[in-house]
Formats: sequence, structure tokens, C-alpha cells
Amino acid sequence: MATAAKLEDDMLRDRFRATRALTVALAAPLSDADATVQSMADASPAKWHLAHTTWFLETFILNEAAGYRVFDDRFNFLFNSYYESIGARHPRAARGLITRPALAEIIAWRAHVDAALDAAWGRLPPAALTLIELAIAHEQQHQELLLTDILHLFSANPIEPGVYLPTPSAPAGAAPDGRAWTSHRAGIVRVGAERSSPAFSFDCEGPAHEVLLRPFALAGAFVSNADWAEFIADGGYRTAALWLSDGWAWVKREAIAAPLYWFDDGTSFTLSGRVERAADAPVVHLSHYEADAFATWAGARLPTEFEWEIAAQGVDPTSGNQLDGPGTIAPRAGGGLFGDVWNWTASAFLPYPGFRPEAGAVGEYNGKFMSGQMVLRGASCATPRGHSRLSLRNFFYPHQRWQFTGLRLAKDV
Repeated sequence: MATAAKLEDDMLRDRFRATRALTVALAAPLSDADATVQSMADASPAKWHLAHTTWFLETFILNEAAGYRVFDDRFNFLFNSYYESIGARHPRAARGLITRPALAEIIAWRAHVDAALDAAWGRLPPAALTLIELAIAHEQQHQELLLTDILHLFSANPIEPGVYLPTPSAPAGAAPDGRAWTSHRAGIVRVGAERSSPAFSFDCEGPAHEVLLRPFALAGAFVSNADWAEFIADGGYRTAALWLSDGWAWVKREAIAAPLYWFDDGTSFTLSGRVERAADAPVVHLSHYEADAFATWAGARLPTEFEWEIAAQGVDPTSGNQLDGPGTIAPRAGGGLFGDVWNWTASAFLPYPGFRPEAGAVGEYNGKFMSGQMVLRGASCATPRGHSRLSLRNFFYPHQRWQFTGLRLAKDV
């Protein structure tokens, strides 16, 4: 009979293999050209995502394994993201200039690294297995980024290609009433990831600590496309009083008049090409500035990340419309707190009391980005199922909106 430790090890290995396979499956419809081009500085080529997640494994795990042969010494410079302690790297904004190595060579590198890890698995020390947990979560983040980045790239193509053909999916449930509110009492509550828990979490999710919440209510649904159309028709993008100062400056400077990928004819650009917008589906591809302005217009506000966490207690984080594989990847009506779109919050991405980054180079993963960014909670239709959890903190700058980001309103009671 297998021991509990052996079963746990086998489950980790299966999750690792499944994660690596999903990345390749998501990239399978792409040509070498599709996978090489970079549409903006915030995005990365699909080929770079495939390579960087492999670099992460080679750099932090395999280079410490006896007898490992580095696939190509040049790749450390090309595919390091932001790890200053690892050394010099290719500029982020110029990743689209990496025409070589070709996509096929990146796939071969992935196979080389996967085979080496598979061969060394039984000899890996506990610290390496902990890093594999991090590597799985890291690659899942890049799977979502791969999708959002290729969506942005294809949106700039005049022939409006879709990367995935629409596929039949489970019908959406009845759209919840966005005018219904769930009230939550005031009190001192405990939030964040417990460091004593064996379950994986990023360092920025803890330590668990107490916060004081005032009575609040959370809307029963995400703000919908129909809701957003009303905001536009009422002059939402032309009314300065609704906007934060930085947000209004952004609207004027960038001539923002609708969510990203919206067209005036009632269609939006998606991973399946241009499609008609569903009125009751969650509005998506919003900046924090837009979410905050809508909340003001609606006579409400954005929830804090701690309010969202308390409201989501007891909800299955693997539920809802999340990523299971290539296919129709888009928000749909009828979802809950997890899935469809990430929920912008009113909380800045800052350290929790007692936060300490992880030791070594992996300590650069989150802590050094705790400046000027806002927290999102939940998961989206492009988040790999199983990645999210109650304490997970996503974060982006307030002007960014190429991710699957939306909002659910809150109010004081």
C-alpha cells in the first residue's frame, strides 16, 4: 500500500506534468510568427512565456541537481524576467525582437527540462519540491498572461483573427441579480494565508492577521455589459467628477471612451475573434480607473480586498468559469465570486503586517512590486482551474486593462 507521502508526491508530479502540458496545448494553434511578435511593452510574446517558465525550472531547480546539462547558456540572458540577483537580461520592451531561437527550439528546450526533472524527481530534496509548487503556480500565471497577450496581439491585426475556435460549453446559469446585495456584519476578522498551513500560497498572501471591518454589502453579480452601456450613454467617460484625478488624466490622454476591445456596433474582440457582446455577461477588460468611476456613478464603491475575502469564505475557489483548456475563453453570465473576471478592489498592493519575502532570488517574486499597484481578487475565465484560492492576491497598475478584469460593487450599510 502506498504511503501518504508517496501519494502526495505522485499528486504533485501529476499536477506538474498537467501544468506543463497545458501551456503547450494553449500555444499549439500559434505559428512561429504569432508566438514571436510583441504588441506592447506590458505584453510578452507567447514564445517568451513558453521559454521563461522553462528558464524558471532550470534556474531555480535543475541547476542545483547533480549532472544536469544546461540546454543553452545564452537562454539565461534572454529569458530572465526581473531577477536582479540572477544577472543581466534582455530588455522587457524588446522581447519581440527575439526571433531566434525559433518556437520549435523552445519546445525542444521544454522537453529537455521536463525529461531532466522527471529523471531527477526521486532524488530532489524537500526544498526543491517546495520550489516545484511555486513553479506550478508561476506557470499557471503565465498561462493566463499568454492568453491575454496573444489576445492583445491579435486585436491589432486588421483581419481580426481568432486563436481558438468557439467550442460548445456548459450553458451559463441564470444571471444573478446585480441589484441584490448580501450584507456582512462588522467585526474583527482574520484574513490572509496561515503560514502554518501546508497548502501552497505566495509569500504576499500572508502572514494571516486581523482587520476591522465595518458593516458592508456586496452586489450579487458582476457589473454587466448592459450596465456598462448605460454608463457610457449617461456620459460616464465625459464626466470628470466621476473619476480619480489620475484616471481622468488617463482618459483624456489616451482618448478612452469604452472598455478595451469594444466596438460601437455591439461586438467585442475576443480569443475567438470578433463576437456579439452578451448584454448579461460581465463587462471585462477594465482599468481600475474605469471600475472606480463606474462605482461612483452607481452610488457605490469598490470592495476592499478584505471585504471580498470575507464575502468569499465558504465558496469553492475551483468553481465557476475558469480555464480547463483551449476553447471558448470568455466571461459568461451566471457566475459567482470565482471565475469569469478578476474583481478590482479598492486596496493597494501593500505588505501585510509582519510580511517577509522568501529568502534568496525567489524573494524577488512579489515583494518588490508593492508600490503603485492595486489588488484584484477571485479568478477569471483565463485563470487555470485550481490556481486560485481565498487568499490569492493578483495585482496590476491602475491603468492596465488587457487582463480579464471587471468589477463587483460594494457599499456601506
